[in-house]
Amino acid sequence: MAKRSHNEVQESLRELTRIFRPKDPRKFVKDYIRKYRITGGYEDELTMLVERELLKLNSSAS
Repeated sequence: MAKRSHNEVQESLRELTRIFRPKDPRKFVKDYIRKYRITGGYEDELTMLVERELLKLNSSAS
């Protein structure tokens, strides 16, 4: 995945996380990868990204 495309994927995933606030980040990422046909090998990185975003959202809500 090219660097620019990778950044676009990350930003898109952050926005979707803010909108949907998934209960299971790993399942959310798997569905995202399948739906948007993302190249393999990025699942763990993207799952961590979703988890960090959820932590930010939870800490700002408190």
